Amino acid sequence: MPSTHNVDKPWDTEDIDKWKIDKFTAEDNKGGTFLEESSFSCLFPKYREQYLRGSWPVITKALEKIGVACTLDLVEGSMTVKTTRKTYDPAAILNARDLVKLLARSVPAPQALKILEDDVVCDIIKIRGLVRNKDRFVKRRQRILGPNGSTLKALELLTETYVLVQGNTVAAMGSYKGLKTIRRIVEDTMANIHPVYAIKELMIKKELEKDPELANEDWSRFLPNFKKRTTSKRRVPHKVTDKSKRTYTPFPPPQEKSKVDLQIESGEYFLSKQAKERKAREDRDAKMREKQEAKRKERLQEYVAPAEDDVKPKKRKRDDKEGKEKKKKKKKTANEVNGDVD
Repeated sequence: MPSTHNVDKPWDTEDIDKWKIDKFTAEDNKGGTFLEESSFSCLFPKYREQYLRGSWPVITKALEKIGVACTLDLVEGSMTVKTTRKTYDPAAILNARDLVKLLARSVPAPQALKILEDDVVCDIIKIRGLVRNKDRFVKRRQRILGPNGSTLKALELLTETYVLVQGNTVAAMGSYKGLKTIRRIVEDTMANIHPVYAIKELMIKKELEKDPELANEDWSRFLPNFKKRTTSKRRVPHKVTDKSKRTYTPFPPPQEKSKVDLQIESGEYFLSKQAKERKAREDRDAKMREKQEAKRKERLQEYVAPAEDDVKPKKRKRDDKEGKEKKKKKKKTANEVNGDVD
């Protein structure tokens, strides 16, 4: 029998998208209604009660289009979705289950309703168990958000997903590829790897995807290689004793005397209760007197005059002209006196 593998197929043209998934309609369900009823229930926190009550008509209307019934129980605090006889899509109940999960994790109703589309999936990442310390957990969770939510916005744009950090979980919506990237980044962030490194790597990959020549090449040479800096956590003592100088002895060091032994040696152990109190009071008074005496001396130091240095006053040197003039005057007066005597 000849092979028909390479035979031209007139219906197989280039404009046909072989990877496209057609929307599932009621005509595609040849089996009719389901034999069994499937239902899922999810609890929600108290603070979501008012919001869910206001947005529940919109949620009910959206689920009716795919033939799924929903119930809001405010007494028990739960949301329930179940199949009906109008349900034609087997995957509709799974999408409805993800919808109530997202609503319980504080995702807005208009955003959560996008999960009913075929090309949108969700992932709820539990992050509380990844870090033990509460303060450290809060700091690392804040790194996912960034200043004014800038880091979270950058992750959403680069991965084309919707991310919401709420309490002990991170809810993400988008494609499978984007959710895989978001889960890796979130887990690395909780393991003390800053998300800015992942953002830089994603930005480079985004630019490389635009170049068709690099489609079949290795991108590792373009990606940044961040070296991990490990600092030694061993505490180094300030005083390191050289054990090599010590002489080895097989005997252990002598046992230190206990508090009772020291009291027996000083005789305090045999004193009565009143004597012990009197001795403690005397010691306390003695220490008080010493402190008072030290403070008194410290106050008197302020009134002690500082020692003066014995420095002789320097004689002012006269100018040479003034000295010569005075010498001349003295000579004149001496000559005049001699002349009078003659």
